[in-house]
Amino acid sequence: MHITLDDTAKEKISAHLNADKILLLTFEDGVGPYSQHAMIHMQTQFSINIISAEMEKSTYDEKIQSEIGDFWIKGYSKEDLQEEMTIKFNPRLSTFSLSGEGGMIDDNLGFIDFTKN
Repeated sequence: MHITLDDTAKEKISAHLNADKILLLTFEDGVGPYSQHAMIHMQTQFSINIISAEMEKSTYDEKIQSEIGDFWIKGYSKEDLQEEMTIKFNPRLSTFSLSGEGGMIDDNLGFIDFTKN
C-alpha cells in the first residue's frame, strides 16, 4: 500500500511533523485513544492524526508508506482502504480527502495534531 499527497496536503501536514512525531491514518470506529467516535452511519470515515513518539499507539499495528513518512493504521482498517491512495487538500473547503484507484474513500478526512496543547 502507498499514499501519495498533493503538494498542498504535503505542505500542510509536514508543517506539523518533526523527527519525534508519528503519522496515523485513523479509522474512526471508536477503538483506541485517537478515534473520535464510533461509526453511527454507513459512511466510512478516517482522519489524519499526529502523535508524539511517546504517545500510545498499540492499536496501530501496520503502516502505509508515503513521501512524508509512514502512516500507521489499525491493521483491520485495510479492508476499507486501497493499494494506491491519494490525499488531496481542497483549498475552497479547507478539507482533506482520501481516494484510491477505485474512487473516493473519505471526502472529508479529518486532521488532528494531538501534540498541540
